[in-house]
Amino acid sequence: MTIKKMTPKELHEKLLGNDKAVVLDVRAEEKYNEFHIEESRNIPKTIIFEMEEKEGNPPLALPKDREVIVTCTTGNSAAKCAKILDAHNYNVTVLDGGLTAWKAYLLSLEDK
Repeated sequence: MTIKKMTPKELHEKLLGNDKAVVLDVRAEEKYNEFHIEESRNIPKTIIFEMEEKEGNPPLALPKDREVIVTCTTGNSAAKCAKILDAHNYNVTVLDGGLTAWKAYLLSLEDK
């Protein structure tokens, strides 16, 4: 199955609306604390990678009935995490370009 992708503009519009999607930042906690999308929650990718290696892990504190938008710095780790989460029946979408693209998008808004 192909994981869906979303542009920073699409995410921004989704966050401005009433959509109850969850933004999941899979970077290490230190990086998350330096900068993150305000509405996001942090579960480091190492925890998600463990889900793939071991069966019977405790479920993550993520809803399975809402879209989970996975992000990292550039999108590579997010794509790997999304594949694992998808295999565990989460409804996942990857933020295309990650937080690098998100920051560029926010800067483009300031220029207008």
